[in-house]
Amino acid sequence: MGILFIFIYLFIVFTVIEINSSIFVATGLDRKIARFQVISMLTGTGFTTGESELIIDHPVRRKLGAFLILFGAFSLAVIISVITQLLSDTFYTMEIAYTAGALLVILFILRVPGVKNRLSEKLKSEMEETYELADLPIRDVLLMEEDDKVREISIDEESRFAGKKFDEIVGIEDDLILLFIKRGDIAIRNKAYQTELEPGDRLVLYGSNPLIDDKFKDT
Repeated sequence: MGILFIFIYLFIVFTVIEINSSIFVATGLDRKIARFQVISMLTGTGFTTGESELIIDHPVRRKLGAFLILFGAFSLAVIISVITQLLSDTFYTMEIAYTAGALLVILFILRVPGVKNRLSEKLKSEMEETYELADLPIRDVLLMEEDDKVREISIDEESRFAGKKFDEIVGIEDDLILLFIKRGDIAIRNKAYQTELEPGDRLVLYGSNPLIDDKFKDT
């Protein structure tokens, strides 16, 4: 019975991974990234990749991540306890089997296309109603189109843009916004469009990435 208990519990762990991966996908995360990060948090591996910021910077994913870390620590303790009592007959195999079955049902429900769409809409609606924009990652607030980017462009000594103003470089019809100019420790926002650019300035731009490449290809 002990070995059966271990297999059932491992099945529960696998199902928890898939359920949380599906929820992460509903928040807008790619499935491959979602599954990798779920396994990373569940096992306490702690991969500090750039992709981990997709979890940390998102309030809903961050809460799920906290659950996974705690569940992973609990699961390790359970499995170690089961192994040490492998010859005991006091396992609650049927109870844990019911739990595994319930989780499997939840997983299948989350995989139904209609449920996936409604969950995704619900999470997006909750984000809009519950969290301030400042709490959300840039990609969820500003990047609405596939080509949208927030980029930083440096003005070099030899740049042809030195001495020019931003509104002389980019027309009002262009899909491009200057958020602010970094000049040393100063951030120029109030008169950013009318400020003459100097070597060493860094422009923080928001808009179409191909247009940014085209406008500032010779910086």
